[in-house]
Amino acid sequence: MQVKIDTKEKFHAITLQGPSISATMTEELANCLVSYLQNDVKNLVLILKDIENIDNAAAEKLVQIQQQFYENNVSFVICELQKQVEQFLDQLSLLEVMNVTPTESEAWDIVQMEEIERELLSDDPLSP
Repeated sequence: MQVKIDTKEKFHAITLQGPSISATMTEELANCLVSYLQNDVKNLVLILKDIENIDNAAAEKLVQIQQQFYENNVSFVICELQKQVEQFLDQLSLLEVMNVTPTESEAWDIVQMEEIERELLSDDPLSP
């Protein structure tokens, strides 16, 4: 699995090289992405512009990875999906539970908003 990594101030932008993500790649993908939870900069933007096909197991694994990030109080945003991948995820009813944006810029906006939201919630005297 080939990836391109671009580290920004608040997030890592990871571009998966295409053309597909298959079930046999899911463990390697999970290990690669989840390892970022150990970094100082934990937020992740996953860029899938080069991915033309994704299978069920890989799509479900992406949802699990995203959930793991949010359980650790950090952002995980997927962006730049090709139309056929977006339609496939929608058919599986996974698109509605994924944090997906059309562009990397919008993904960055989501990360910033979620960072602000976490800061506000951590300052809330009513929160545990």
